[in-house]
Amino acid sequence: MRAAGAFAVAVLAAVLTGCAAGAPAAKPTSASPSASATATGDALPDPRTITGPSTAASIAQIEPVEKNPKPSLPVTVTDATGTSVTITDTSRILALDIYGTLAETVVGLGLGDKLVGRGSSNTLDVMKDLPLVTQNGHELNGEAILALRPTLVLTDTTLGPREVQDQLRASGVPVVFFDPKRSIATIGAQTKAVAHAVGLDAVGDKLVKRTDEELVTAKADIAKLAPKADADKLRVAFLYVRGTAGVFFLFGKGMGADDLISGVGAVDVASAAGITGAKPANSEALLATNPDVFLMMTDGLESTGGVDGLLKRPGVADTLAGQHRRIVDMSDGQILSFGPTTPAVLRSLADALYRPGAVG
Repeated sequence: MRAAGAFAVAVLAAVLTGCAAGAPAAKPTSASPSASATATGDALPDPRTITGPSTAASIAQIEPVEKNPKPSLPVTVTDATGTSVTITDTSRILALDIYGTLAETVVGLGLGDKLVGRGSSNTLDVMKDLPLVTQNGHELNGEAILALRPTLVLTDTTLGPREVQDQLRASGVPVVFFDPKRSIATIGAQTKAVAHAVGLDAVGDKLVKRTDEELVTAKADIAKLAPKADADKLRVAFLYVRGTAGVFFLFGKGMGADDLISGVGAVDVASAAGITGAKPANSEALLATNPDVFLMMTDGLESTGGVDGLLKRPGVADTLAGQHRRIVDMSDGQILSFGPTTPAVLRSLADALYRPGAVG
């Protein structure tokens, strides 16, 4: 699993580009119990008979678990690179990773007003007007970062070039690296690590508790939508694409997508086929897995010409998903974030899978 996780991070860092919100907004469960993906009492169709594409609503906001928290500083941490970092000031924070997780967590802890910039993965409303400090997708812009005079940078190895983060450290800015692996199982530890770095351990515990409770509720509600029998469950493949050339992968075990798909009561066909990490989505691989649904990032789908462009790729139109045009997409900066928004992400995806177009 350690090797698979490292490979997953390497693949994501190499191929993920241009994350941006591209879907309508939905309130997360942390703001209030969402009507999304709850039992309505209405009979739902067999999800395998649903045809056509659908877009899962993106998450517009996170309700802070505590308003105006008071960080207990200074704090010294040993980060994921083994470096000892002392934090004395959280008044100007940058939280930058390829998934959007770190900034989401800062907002959930109640320090959203301390964020002074954003990366292209940060799609929450509270950050939409902040200066962008990444370029060409996920490349850190050192000059733009230094111009914001951050007092703390939270990051990981999914963004680069590493020289920029090293330059920030050399200039005296505290830079804290976190574990880059993401899954539902890592949410609690990641949240606590971020909370500790900003001097809010107790608030972090509260955020973990709330997220855990929301995950339990979300999964229980989703179970009312998803077929019970294994033979009836949707067979889903996470398809990663950028453009019309060679960036075209099936995400298998250890890429986070397996957790996402099982979380919405479906079967991850890539993991079931023994695929670990990312595998080129050639005709052979697509036909061998033959999913009912392709799950994709919104910008990735758009980059390949939308549904029609995707169906022109070798092997796609021959799958069940291709024949039924069953593609579900969601905002690039949220679908694999695995943070405080994950319960709402699961609900939104469940709606798109089991009752597309439903309201409430």
